[in-house]
Amino acid sequence: MRWTRRPLLPAVRLWRRNLQLRVVAGTLLMSIAVVLLLGFVVIGQVRNGLLDAKGKAAQTQAAGGFAAAQVNANAPLTPGDQGEEGADGMTANTSWRTELVDQLASGGANAFNVVALSADSVDQGATSRAPRGSGRVEASSIPQSLRDAVDKGPGAFQTYSLIRYSYGKDPQPGLVVGKRLYDIDHNPYELYYLFPLTQEEKSLTLVTTTLATAGLFVVVLLGAIAWFVVRQVVTPVRMAAGIAERLSAGRLQERMKVTGEDDIARLGEAFNKMAQNLQLKIQQLEELSRMQRRFVSDVSHELRTPLTTVRMAADVIHEARVDFDPVTARSAELLGDQLDRFESLLSDLLEISRFDAGAAALEAEPIDLRMVVRRVIGGAEPLAKHKGSRIRVVGDEQPVIAEADARRVERVLRNLVVNAVEHGEGRDVVVRLGVAQGAVAVAVRDYGVGLKPGEATRVFNRFWRADPARARTTGGTGLGLSIAVEDARLHGGWLQAWGEPGGGSQFRLTLPRTADEPLRGSPIPLEPEDSRRNRENRERAGSVPAGADHRLLSVPGPTGSTARSQLPAPAGGTSRTAPASVHPAALPGNGARVVSRPAGERPGGDVGPDTQVSEQGDTTRGD
Repeated sequence: MRWTRRPLLPAVRLWRRNLQLRVVAGTLLMSIAVVLLLGFVVIGQVRNGLLDAKGKAAQTQAAGGFAAAQVNANAPLTPGDQGEEGADGMTANTSWRTELVDQLASGGANAFNVVALSADSVDQGATSRAPRGSGRVEASSIPQSLRDAVDKGPGAFQTYSLIRYSYGKDPQPGLVVGKRLYDIDHNPYELYYLFPLTQEEKSLTLVTTTLATAGLFVVVLLGAIAWFVVRQVVTPVRMAAGIAERLSAGRLQERMKVTGEDDIARLGEAFNKMAQNLQLKIQQLEELSRMQRRFVSDVSHELRTPLTTVRMAADVIHEARVDFDPVTARSAELLGDQLDRFESLLSDLLEISRFDAGAAALEAEPIDLRMVVRRVIGGAEPLAKHKGSRIRVVGDEQPVIAEADARRVERVLRNLVVNAVEHGEGRDVVVRLGVAQGAVAVAVRDYGVGLKPGEATRVFNRFWRADPARARTTGGTGLGLSIAVEDARLHGGWLQAWGEPGGGSQFRLTLPRTADEPLRGSPIPLEPEDSRRNRENRERAGSVPAGADHRLLSVPGPTGSTARSQLPAPAGGTSRTAPASVHPAALPGNGARVVSRPAGERPGGDVGPDTQVSEQGDTTRGD
C-alpha cells in the first residue's frame, strides 16, 4: 500500500491544499453529470419521436399495400391465363404473388421492401410455397414471433427487427409490418412491409453528435467560468495567507494591496488595519519589555553599591556578635544569611536579564562531565551530611566528553543536585552519566516527595514552588531552574523533569557531544527503571518479587557521601551501567511538547499513564 500511495501523495497534497482546484474539479464533475443526464433525456425523446413518426408512416404505407393486395386477390383471372405456363415454367397461380410483390415494392424504391410468405397449414395438408421478396431481402428478416402473431390475428402487426440481404449488404435495423391475407385461390398467405431505419439512425447520430459537442463545449465553458470566478476570490485569500506568514515571521510592515470597493476590498482593508494595530501593539510590548529588562538590569547594578556597603557593615556586626546579647547576636546572624540570599537573587536577576536580552554567550570547549560532577558533589557534601543523604555516582567508568561551557554546566548540575538533596527526605541521591553516539546526559535522581501530575511542566517557571508552605533551608531564589533551562537551551540541549508523588523525581540534562549538533535522543531514559509503574510492570511479568519494592526506595552502598557504586540490578541480570548506544526508552525529538504515554505502550517504558513529561526545558518555563 505504501508503494501504491507514494506516487499519489503529491496529487493528494495538491488536492487538499488547492481550493481553486477543488472548486473547478467539482464544477466540472457536476457539469458533466448534468450534461450526461440531459443528453440521455434528449436523445431518448428524439429517438422515441423518430420511431413514433416512422411507425405511423409505416402503418399508413402498409395499410394501402394490404388493401391493394386484397383487391388484386379478389380480381378474377382473364381467360387463357389459367393453366398457361410462362417462360420460366410458372403458371399464373404460381407467379401471382411474385407480380404482387414487385407491384407493391415498385412504389417505394429504397424506402421499403415487401416479402410474401405462404402460411403453413399442416392440418389441411397444404405445402409451403417459396417466399417472394423485393430487394433481395431474406425471409429470415421476419422474426418468428411476428409470424406467430400474424397467423393468429386478422389485423396488422409490427415489430423491430434486423433486415438481412442476400447479396452481401450489411444488415440494418428496420420496422416490419405484417398481415395475413388470402390469394386468388383463397389460400392464406402473409404479406410483410420492411421499412429500414437508416434515415432515422442518421438523424439520431447527428443529434447525438451535436449534443456531445455542445455538452463538451458547455463543460469546458463552465470550468473556465468557475476557474475565473474562484480565482477572483482565492487570489486575495492567498495573498492574505502569504502576508500573514510574513507577519508571523516578523515582517510587520507587510500589507495587502487593496483595489476596488467590493467585499474582497473591504476584507483587505480590515486585514491591513488589523496588521497595523498588531504592529503597534507589538512595538509597544517590545518597548515595554526592553524597558523592563533595562529596569531590572539597572536596578540590579544600582543595588550592588549600597549592598556592598551593607555587606561590609553586616560583616563587622557579625564578627562582633559574641559581645552582643543573644537576641542581637541572632539578629546579626539572620542579617548575614539574608544578605547572602539577597546577593544570590541579584546575581540571578542579572543572569536572567542577560538571557532575556539575548546577550548570553557560550564559551564551549571539550570538557569531561565527570570532573564537573565531582566538583558539584564536593560542593554539596555539607548540605547532604546535614540532611542525612548520600550522593552516589553511576556510569562514570568511561569518559563523558562534550563541547560545553563548564561554568554553565556546573551551575546547572549544582542546582539539580542541591534541589535533589533539599527535597530528598534524607534518602540517597543518584547521579547517573551516559554517553551515546551524538549525545551525553546527566540524570539526578532523588527518592523524596516527588512531583504531582502536571508539575513537571511548571517546575522550570520562574519563582514557582511545588509546595509554597515548605520552608527553604538553602535560601533559594526560585530562579535556579529557570536559569538552568536557559543554559541548557544555549547549548542546544534539553533539561527535562520527571516525578511521581511520593516516589521521587529525576531531572535529566542532555547535551550534544559537538556544539551545534542537533539532538535525536538521550542516552538515559527520562523515567527511571525503579519508578512505581516500571516496578509494577516487572511484578506483573514475574521478574521482580513483590516484596522487593522497598529495596529500591533507598539505594544501599558504602559509607561516604561521594562513594561510587552501581544501582542494584533488576531481576534478569540487566545492568544499570550507562549503555553504549541510545537507550530504547530515551525520548526522541526536540521535546517541544508535553507527552503523556499510556500504560503498557512498551515493556518497561519511560512515562507512566498519569505522568506528563516535558521534553524541552525552554518550552516549560511558562513565563
